[in-house]
Amino acid sequence: MKQLAVGTGLGLVIAFAITRLMGELLYGVSPADPIVFSSVIGIIALVGFLACWLPARRAAALDPLKALRHE
Repeated sequence: MKQLAVGTGLGLVIAFAITRLMGELLYGVSPADPIVFSSVIGIIALVGFLACWLPARRAAALDPLKALRHE
């Protein structure tokens, strides 16, 4: 989750930095629209959380002795 936070933060800073370059390509949305930025960050955070949580939940359900004996 730390990597997700760092990556999202860096991506947000870079996105704000290049909004002037991309402003001409956007139709119907201002380059620094807070709704778009917050929606994208929310979706990325949700997907990242699920990508961390689902494997951790599956691993927590295993019995450590059975997992070690299997190997």
